[in-house]
Amino acid sequence: MVKGSDDSVCVIIAAKNAADTIGAAIASALLEEQVTEVIVVDDGSTDGTNEAARAADDGSGRLRIIRFDVNRGPAHARNQAIASSSAALISILDADDFFIPGRFSHLLANGDWDLAADNIVFVDQQRLAGFNVSAVERFSPEPRFLDLPTFVERNISRRGRQRGELGFLKPVMRRAFLDRHGLRYNEKLRLGEDYDLYTRALAAGARFQIINNCGYGAVVRADSLSGRHRTDDLKQLADADKAILAGGALSGEGREAVRRHERHIRGKYHHRQFLDTKAQQGIAGAMAYCLRNPPALAPVVSGVFTDKLDSFWRVRSKKADPAQAPADLRYLFTGQAEAE
Repeated sequence: MVKGSDDSVCVIIAAKNAADTIGAAIASALLEEQVTEVIVVDDGSTDGTNEAARAADDGSGRLRIIRFDVNRGPAHARNQAIASSSAALISILDADDFFIPGRFSHLLANGDWDLAADNIVFVDQQRLAGFNVSAVERFSPEPRFLDLPTFVERNISRRGRQRGELGFLKPVMRRAFLDRHGLRYNEKLRLGEDYDLYTRALAAGARFQIINNCGYGAVVRADSLSGRHRTDDLKQLADADKAILAGGALSGEGREAVRRHERHIRGKYHHRQFLDTKAQQGIAGAMAYCLRNPPALAPVVSGVFTDKLDSFWRVRSKKADPAQAPADLRYLFTGQAEAE
């Protein structure tokens, strides 16, 4: 395959302290014949990530490693890698995840798209030892296209529903489309940077194809970075939604969906800010925060109630099954096209 051809793929891996997993991620990318570049950005790691990445080199000349001495965040790391690459297609791979062999043969079968994503299998960290990709179910592709309202609505988490936000998707993106619309990752974001980019792409008219075939393995960890975000990260994500709304490109259902997402994230921010203020200033200071910010009151009350209810059910669950066996494999999509 000729570097820079229409079906050449650059795989970008932003990594921080991923020495234990980066080798497997790189190996899964280098196995794909469509991949002409693998660019690892070591984003200020303090462990052996750089050395582990170099050890995974297969000698084909496709692997490049960029190192930052200071952590700049995944959005900056990915933008740097995009600027350093030349392939026509950009594919993101998280440093603790992996591709299912043959991923790009399925994903690139139909070329009439600007972004194309496939199904994700979520693998509990406890199941990784001895995990065999042959255990991953095969689904018929059933290609369909995402519209903006559906994508945004499926990124609003709801209590009692297993997490399956479409922001988890790791699509292949056409460089030409990104360049034509001036799209890159928002470097203010350390949470939801994928959601933000895909939403702006859809607002710009992107044809976003998804298929049921499973080509991406996401490792579920109790200490994942997304579970340890700062309170201000929520504010930045809500502000990013606000910026999209202010851009004037949206109308109708799309605009309403982004507005609902902004309110959802803003409510989570107020809840977290209330808890932070309580920890620093006590309950009086936390209540004063609500009085100074009347829109915070409803999400704070709802969040506190939900936290207590969730805590109760977690205690009950542990008493019922203290062993807590690793969960079975689950998928972002079922084997049927989810028209809803």
